[in-house]
Amino acid sequence: MSRLFAISRAAEEIVEHFGVDVSSVTSVPPETVEGTPGLIVLEKDGLRLLRALTWGFPRQTGEMRHYGEPPGRIGLVADLTNPLWDRIIVDQRYRCLIPLTHFANPDGVKGSKTRTWFSLRRQPLMAWAGICRNTPEFGPVFAGLTMDANDRIRPLNDRMPLLLKPEEHERWLRGSIEDVIAFQFREPPSSDDFEVLQTRDRWQSGTPPSKASRQRGDVFI
Repeated sequence: MSRLFAISRAAEEIVEHFGVDVSSVTSVPPETVEGTPGLIVLEKDGLRLLRALTWGFPRQTGEMRHYGEPPGRIGLVADLTNPLWDRIIVDQRYRCLIPLTHFANPDGVKGSKTRTWFSLRRQPLMAWAGICRNTPEFGPVFAGLTMDANDRIRPLNDRMPLLLKPEEHERWLRGSIEDVIAFQFREPPSSDDFEVLQTRDRWQSGTPPSKASRQRGDVFI
């Protein structure tokens, strides 16, 4: 999937939807790209917490270190066997839920790509399976797991967020590594469950889906 998602709901709605006990969030980011704040729900000492963290774990290759380059960011987890993730994902303390209402993919030709947004029908909020941790380089950060895309999303990207149903939240947060693997490698959700919003907004416009400049015939049923 691409590196852009949005939440078009108020913090109070997120707190209620995810059963949050303690929230330190005063405002909801209109959109999140790697390196900017996003919201996560995690469990600690039996309580659910809503926090704002930065999207993207530090990533620094041997070549980058050799040339003195600072670490970059990686916000998507496609391969759980990668050494970046294999020790984190087994520890339930580092699992989280990432609230969102829309995720986007770039559409069109290079140099003039626009935003195409995806959302779930009849669901005011989605939960994206994520991991989080405090890092020496960037402080508290999070990343989201991806899976094979369904037919509606695949024309723009062969990966999509690993989305969880409400009844799966607890199993993601507290389940075994076998549960985690089963989530990532299951069949993607049905294409019929998704709405598509094609826009005229340039990819880097910063325009959220609630203010999108729609293309004609932009919502596919």
